[in-house]
This record gives sequence, C-alpha cells and structure tokens, in this order.
Amino acid sequence: MAERVDKTGTGFVSRMIARMRRIRGNVAQVLSMNHRNLGYIYPNNQREHYPLADNKLYTKQMLAHTDVPLPETYKVYGYFYELRNLNADLSQYSDFVIKPAMGSGGGGIVVIAGRTEDGNSWLGVNGKVYSLADLRKQISDIIFGVYSFGLSDEAIIEERICQHPDVESISPFGLADVRMIVCKNQPILAMIRLATIKSHGTANLHQGAVGVGIDMHTGITRHATQKGRPISHHPDSGVALTGVELPFWQEVVDAGVHVSHQAPLKYLGVDIAIAEDGPRLLEINVRPGLEIQNANASGMREILEVYASE
Repeated sequence: MAERVDKTGTGFVSRMIARMRRIRGNVAQVLSMNHRNLGYIYPNNQREHYPLADNKLYTKQMLAHTDVPLPETYKVYGYFYELRNLNADLSQYSDFVIKPAMGSGGGGIVVIAGRTEDGNSWLGVNGKVYSLADLRKQISDIIFGVYSFGLSDEAIIEERICQHPDVESISPFGLADVRMIVCKNQPILAMIRLATIKSHGTANLHQGAVGVGIDMHTGITRHATQKGRPISHHPDSGVALTGVELPFWQEVVDAGVHVSHQAPLKYLGVDIAIAEDGPRLLEINVRPGLEIQNANASGMREILEVYASE
C-alpha cells in the first residue's frame, strides 16, 4: 500500500513556501508587454523612425554603407509595368528570394532554388514549381498590398541565403534566424528560430517554429520551446537542440550591435541568418515579441533595467 503523503506537516509547508518564492522571483524577472511598451519601446523609439524598421528597403538603405552584412539586392519592383521584363530580369540569377518590403511573419516570401530542367519554370526550396505567370502574380500581389495590410508595397528580389551546415543540421526544413534584443547598443537576449513542417518552412514562432535560447557569451544553445512548451529535440528531425555551438557567434553579436549604433531606434529586435560565410541581416523589428524569454527560460527585465538606467 502506497504511503500517504502528509500535506499538513511543517516540511511540506516549507517546501511549498520555497516553491512559491521561486515562482515569484521568476515572475519578477519577466518583462511584460506593458512594461516593454512603456519602459522601452516608447522612450527609445520615436514613431517618426518606425519606417526604418517596418520597411526592409529603408533598413537596407540605412545600413548600405556600414559594416552590417546584408543580402545583395538584385531588383526592386514598385509598379506593375516594370514586370514586362520579368523573365529577362530573373534569368540573370540561378537562385533568389522574392519578398515584400513591408511584409511580416514570413508572409509573401518565395524562395527559388533554381530553374527546372526544361528551363521554362522555377523550382522553390519547398519543391513547388513556379511558372513565370506564378512569379508575376506573386510580385503583383506584393505591389498591390496583399502582404502589407492593403498598403501599396514594393517587391524585393534578393540573394538567397544558404545557411551554414551547422545551422542546417538543426533547421533542415527552412532558413533559421537569430532574434537578438538590443537596447542602447547592448545585446540583451538571443534565440535562434528553427523552421518546422508545421511552420511551413518559416521561422515564425506563432506558426509552429521552434525557439531555442542562446547563451549570449558562448553562442551555445541552452533551452528550447515550441508553442510555449519546453522541448529537447526538433519535433520533425529528432535532433537534439541544446548544447549546440552556433558558428560565427561573435560576428552575429557584432552585427546586432552595429545595427543599433547606426539606427536611431534604440530598442530593437534584430533578425540575422547565419550563412556559410557568416551572418546576414534579414530585418529589424521595432516591436520585438516577448517569447524570447520562454525560449531562454529566463526573463530579461533585470538585464534591461541595468542598461536603461545608463
């Protein structure tokens, strides 16, 4: 017969009190949305500068002559008549990415790996075959504002990033990116977002991508979550997600800090992919989410308070 646990004794009460203190301490370290908005976004980011983050073309222009590594821009389409030479334009590149300048969450992005064998169509990294008409429609939708809340937009054709083999090993279903919170030129917290089948090959956490916390000093992964639930292995490949040393980590951190030095926005989420030859900035976010704390199993309130007081 199982021994009955006495929940009235002083030992049990002491353990419960200690547990509640730990929980209270952890909660005190978590940055809430209201605290983020009132304490960091509004004081550090003037609204007039938001377009520098919300529009990827403006971000690229701001950083064009700096040390921040960027994917090469091949072509920009802002008007429908410019698409009349689309076939000739795209024929110059073996692979490329189509993305909206003002899109978010991976919406509207098409990644082309090359031409089909007959040379008449393009092959996406997801295995889908795209005709010229398909790509023209995709770019037209971007210009029309399908991915920018109905606002006229521009379509960017840019270099396709082939991620480093070490990153590919933990994110074989799509391009991973590092999200780093930077406040007043100081790197605060970072995670790497890994694509999954559920996220349709994107690094969007809300769609089912995996967030993996990173030790800021070593670049070694330390904790992982999916949809707020702790996990230890990739849900599709089964590969272990903690204890992985990310390549070019110091260069990744340096890139995030360089962005902060160049931008008038002083509280940012900086998104960086790790290519075979080093980091590439993907975009910056003036309203970075808070899921990074779950990915690290660590709040960032105390860290931010140190730099906010300077």
